[in-house]
Amino acid sequence: MKNIRLRLISYLVIAYMLVAFSWWSVLLYIKNKDAFNAKSEYLQLVMAAERSIDSRATFLETAEYKDLHKKYKRQEWMIFGEASVFIFSLIIGIYMINRGYNKEMIAAQQRRNFLLSITHELKSPIASIRLVLETILKRSLKEEQINHFGSSALKETDRLNDLVNNLLLAAKIETAYQPVLEEIELNAFLKDICDTMREKFPKAQISFQSSTDYTIIEGDQMGLTSIAVNLIENAIKYSTEVAIIDIQLREKNKKIFLNFTDNGIGIPEQEKKRIFEQFYRIGNEDTRKTKGTGLGLYIVAQIVKAHEGKIEVRDNPTGGSVFKIEMPLQQANIQKNVQTF
Repeated sequence: MKNIRLRLISYLVIAYMLVAFSWWSVLLYIKNKDAFNAKSEYLQLVMAAERSIDSRATFLETAEYKDLHKKYKRQEWMIFGEASVFIFSLIIGIYMINRGYNKEMIAAQQRRNFLLSITHELKSPIASIRLVLETILKRSLKEEQINHFGSSALKETDRLNDLVNNLLLAAKIETAYQPVLEEIELNAFLKDICDTMREKFPKAQISFQSSTDYTIIEGDQMGLTSIAVNLIENAIKYSTEVAIIDIQLREKNKKIFLNFTDNGIGIPEQEKKRIFEQFYRIGNEDTRKTKGTGLGLYIVAQIVKAHEGKIEVRDNPTGGSVFKIEMPLQQANIQKNVQTF
């Protein structure tokens, strides 16, 4: 409410300045014209008294009148020019205020969404772990039940650990993230990640295809792992039925092209440029059903950028999304041996 009031006051002040300056410009134009007419009539009377002219037409052709008229026109253009610059400046001011206000509102909404989501994401696993521990302590359970509850608590612990790691990585990306480069064979690397994710999400159908048998890239192993894991988990999270994720790798012109294709709900066209922003999530946090903090795709985009690559998202013709990553095979110009964590 306070922001809206300040914005309204700003617009009223600008509107007042615009009206006042327009009125001042009109008055200045009239005064300038009156001054010219007065000087012109006085000059004509003087020249007529000196018998140097015999008619109005003759007076209009004299050098003195032409010089006076030239000065008048110059002052007239100066008035128009100053008025135009001032009005243009006011328009730019209105635009900047409006843009700044919209950015602030979007940032405030994103911060609110982040606080709501992070509160839920932190409290949910903690509550689950607490419930498991209280159940084990208060009841006499069989070994199978203890193993079941223990497995559930471990899953929630892993979820909490992933969340904290994402928060730490997002904070480091903003300040001092540098890839720790090492040679990585991408085919084996991605196969291992797919195997791990299949164990974690047994219902998901995750496949990997490569156009080459052996692809070496200089990259940060932890960073590349974060890219693959975040994109796979995102695809599973936003799949309405059984998640089908197809990962494709190809190499061309000393670059690697990595596609993550899913059968999820897809991403609206107007949202595609914003999903890589920090804390940004599609929809309203009050009504959203999916879990998350709005950091996953931001982390992915920043790590890809740190590897001198680029990422984009397109529609999957059969439904869902395709995340396309392009990175150079050699990263010799990136600083090496700098700790990521």
